[in-house]
Amino acid sequence: MTETVIIVDFGGQYNQLIARRVRENNVYSEVVPYGKALAVIKEKHPKGIIFTGGPASVYEKDAPSIDPEVLRLGIPVLGICYGAQLMAYLLGGKVVPPVAREYGRVKVESKGGLMAKVVKEGNSWMSHGDQIETLPEGFSVTATSATCPVAAMENAGAKLFGVQFHPEVQHTEFGRELLHRFLYDVCGCKGDWTSADFVERTITAVRDEVGPERRVLCALSGGVDSTVAAVLVHKAIGDRLTCIFVDHGLLRKDEGDQVMSTLTKEFDMNIIRVNAGELFLSKLAGVTEPERKRKIIGEEFIRVFDAEAAKLGKMDYLLQGTIYPDVIESGAGDAAVIKSHHNVGGLPKDVQFKLLEPLRLLFKDEVRNVGRELGLPEHIVNRQPFPGPGLAIRCLGEITADKLFIVRESDAILREEIAKAGLDRSIWQYFTVLPGIRSVGVMGDGRTYSQAVAIRAVTSVDGMTSDWARIPYEVLEKISSRIVNEVPGVNRVLYDITTKPPATIEWE
Repeated sequence: MTETVIIVDFGGQYNQLIARRVRENNVYSEVVPYGKALAVIKEKHPKGIIFTGGPASVYEKDAPSIDPEVLRLGIPVLGICYGAQLMAYLLGGKVVPPVAREYGRVKVESKGGLMAKVVKEGNSWMSHGDQIETLPEGFSVTATSATCPVAAMENAGAKLFGVQFHPEVQHTEFGRELLHRFLYDVCGCKGDWTSADFVERTITAVRDEVGPERRVLCALSGGVDSTVAAVLVHKAIGDRLTCIFVDHGLLRKDEGDQVMSTLTKEFDMNIIRVNAGELFLSKLAGVTEPERKRKIIGEEFIRVFDAEAAKLGKMDYLLQGTIYPDVIESGAGDAAVIKSHHNVGGLPKDVQFKLLEPLRLLFKDEVRNVGRELGLPEHIVNRQPFPGPGLAIRCLGEITADKLFIVRESDAILREEIAKAGLDRSIWQYFTVLPGIRSVGVMGDGRTYSQAVAIRAVTSVDGMTSDWARIPYEVLEKISSRIVNEVPGVNRVLYDITTKPPATIEWE
């Protein structure tokens, strides 16, 4: 049985990041809404509990809360920001609006307890309007800041800890060490959440779910997620897995041929290639709205599977490479819908398969580690993230063969030059976009009115947040020169320097 830490979600912006930080310590974590948390905690008997932040004030009517019984179960609890305030409030302390609010980097000084084991004085990240004024009985102050008298508190005997800052964000210099100490010193975790453990448990779970006779059809794109999912399930059920590679004509340059060459030669898996590029282009003709494009691609993608499945006989499951960020950004649970993913929603109601999603709870870097555990080569494991709708969402507006050509050729140049510069391992994702903007230019002795191509390159860990990559000017210069000179119909190259948030990584 894997050790578990339950993260009680009170609606804060860093809830998934907390889950990610816990897993980095080789401890499995689950995010549970506050209304369901007590029941889940009693059922799963976690090693520890973390209360997240949240935008509300604990003393407001209908503010998110939890039965105080959770604080009397003897399970260690760490409250973060709102979570610390709620802990104090439920145990008889007083929470008030401060004279001066704290947002951003704030220096804190430890006063003892768990904090003293981690830092004497250091920068933390604060983001709060309220603060704890009076401690609950049995608690002591373990850190302060210039304007926050209770930056951290604890009742070590009751295994209850609270911090006003956010240890999960990078700006808190000692944050990761604090979380590690809580997980290992306080909760007594041993760290059994590893890629090897996940592979072993998931293979067993897939065998139990699919049974000895049922068959699985895999939606194989050749990307990291679907490839890892396919190899994982293949190890579980062998030749009862059939992979269909739908080449929707929206892939990167030569990608379809590379997918078939790599996977048929290196893995003993049954793969059927369906060349459906003309079908997808006809369905997308005249469509400009991004969500509509995604829905069309998702629906046609599955209908192609229906047609192929009819040839193969009865298929019981559809395997998809859905991962955690897909679920979050598609508005699962209480999250707002940022954009739909073709593998999370967007499927026709008459689909004939049950879904099998073995990677659904993994972040991208965890998927890569699972791939390595399965023996996949690095050129597959480290492959660029690529959206299911492919180049359709990198051509803004209507999709045409000419636009796809421009994006394919410019993207190939970008990837080649990034690799030549030795930046392909340090930049998390990089690609070109055709924004549908024409501009005046001069080429030779003539005036041009041609397309602009945008470059998007970001650094990230899991795709949840990202920063734009600082590509050296000389590399950008070479990329720009090659695109303008080698790709017909382009006379301008732009570089997107927007972070996520506020922007998403993809343009559509």
